[in-house]
Amino acid sequence: MSAGSTKKIHRAWSMYDWANSAYNLVITSTIFPAYYTAITTQKQGEKIVNDKVHFFGATVTNTALSDYALAAAYLIIAIISPILSSIADYKGNKKAFMRLFCYMGSLACAGLYFFKADTLEAGIVFFAVAAIGYCGSLVFYNAFLPEIAVEADRDRVSAQGFAYGYVGSVLLQLLCFVFVFNPSAFHWLGIYNEGDASRFAFLLVGIWWFAFAHIPLTVLPNRKPQEQHPEHNILVNGFHELKKVWHQLKKLPVLRTYLGAFFFYSMGVQTVMLAATFFGSKELKLETPQLISTILIIQLVAIAGAYLMAKLSERFGNLRVLLFVVIVWMLICVYAYFITTATQFYIVATVVGLVMGGIQSLSRSTYAKLMPETKDTASFFSFYDVTEKIAIVIGMFSFGFIEEITGSMRNSILALIGFFVAGMVILYLALAKAKSQHLQNSVI
Repeated sequence: MSAGSTKKIHRAWSMYDWANSAYNLVITSTIFPAYYTAITTQKQGEKIVNDKVHFFGATVTNTALSDYALAAAYLIIAIISPILSSIADYKGNKKAFMRLFCYMGSLACAGLYFFKADTLEAGIVFFAVAAIGYCGSLVFYNAFLPEIAVEADRDRVSAQGFAYGYVGSVLLQLLCFVFVFNPSAFHWLGIYNEGDASRFAFLLVGIWWFAFAHIPLTVLPNRKPQEQHPEHNILVNGFHELKKVWHQLKKLPVLRTYLGAFFFYSMGVQTVMLAATFFGSKELKLETPQLISTILIIQLVAIAGAYLMAKLSERFGNLRVLLFVVIVWMLICVYAYFITTATQFYIVATVVGLVMGGIQSLSRSTYAKLMPETKDTASFFSFYDVTEKIAIVIGMFSFGFIEEITGSMRNSILALIGFFVAGMVILYLALAKAKSQHLQNSVI
């Protein structure tokens, strides 16, 4: 494959981050949380008098319900992705599964256009299905990385993907701002207030995701099916492939320990990213423009953070840099527990942005480096993704549950600190094992 062709594939692969990161910014981080909180909260002035909602007969705190919905979505992905990933390796059709989940997620985002206070149940279902589509497609998207990039390029290509994602999502976010902050100018689109503009933004996310995803879905290479096993049906062959991967993991102590660390610190990282806007809205009483500007700060700083961590990993090694970043995340949570003002929220958001893109990008490329040479890339990456998804399930559920029983998100932050401490300790053990096995300097 020529250098030009390789770069084209790298750019096309990165464009899926460009396409789906709009969901991550608009739906999970900015406009949807602000819209959802507004239509499900009753206030008298600045004081919240009722934040309870009724969901299929159950009465739940509004933000806890969104946490539970995301936890349920990630649990579904954690259950089905190993089977689908193994089938994708076996049949050589990971791009078809990537397309399926992409379409599911983008159409669910478009469906949120119909989400109003009197359609709460349908809105939450669309919200959860969008998360399933987003996470499900990433299982197969991530699995392309070791196939399209040699080991020396994986940190750079992984960081490029996140950078494309941040730029693309910010561009769409700015477009959405035009409607949200000036709805009176768009009556011809049926937009008469901020709520209408927010729902129109959800529709734009679905269209953006669906449209730009066709670049990687067209350019990324197809793979030939693996050797057939006529003694097994397709589902059993999926478990057969998973069993082979599990046996390989048992013989890879550094990779196995790294996955343990990744499991714990992902509980904290992903929960902070998914719950930050709700925290700012409910605990600090920040208005929608303040929240959105804060998230934009995070996204813009994260572009630099992703490339910075890639450069640092070249000099100091992946595991060392990850250990440092996890310590920074732990300190962020300690500081967040005590913040009371918008300025303090902006400060913590800036630091979060610096380490957010870095830890995601570096975690993915570190796993790719620690993987053995194999054709079962989708099956191997399903373990990575399942680890992350179960971590999110535990992180989001615990965050919502602690808020539900104590009445404050600040108490939920204490659990996140514990997750980061556990991740730090296990990551240190992974680094020690990597040193003892004399792994290449790019890893340690």
